[in-house]
Amino acid sequence: MSEKEKFWRRCGTCKKEIPYGAIYQACSVSTCRKTVYCSVDCWDEHVPVMNHRTSWAEENRAPTTPVEDGDGPESRPPRRIKIPSASGKSIASQGSYSQEVLVISSRLKGYVKDKHGMNTAANVMEHLSSMIRIEVDKAIEVARAEGRKTLMDRDFS
Repeated sequence: MSEKEKFWRRCGTCKKEIPYGAIYQACSVSTCRKTVYCSVDCWDEHVPVMNHRTSWAEENRAPTTPVEDGDGPESRPPRRIKIPSASGKSIASQGSYSQEVLVISSRLKGYVKDKHGMNTAANVMEHLSSMIRIEVDKAIEVARAEGRKTLMDRDFS
């Protein structure tokens, strides 16, 4: 048995080994489910760090064998990367968002007034919205090229 096969995973807090077939705790928050905890106390330590508003520990049982685990490369489906359409049209230009203002007018006007003592014309919001659409479309292309479906701050250059 290799080192990986001696235990299922490690606790996300104390790093204690969680053996195959053992009971473990998982966070009820969907974005936090990949990490597992050996006890409710260890799960409880991550809650203030992750700043969950409402969450609870869910008791689960680890797989009994490595094959059942699903961690191996043979159990994963092949990664598929979707290629953007050849039409070249941006997402914003295809829907109702092409004319919609994407900027909170009162917040921008307040910022300009407080910081610089100037007023803001109404058509500034439309112009800024079109600039935002262009930058977001560029960032989306970067994310797609990396095979992701999530837009991240690093996609903006």
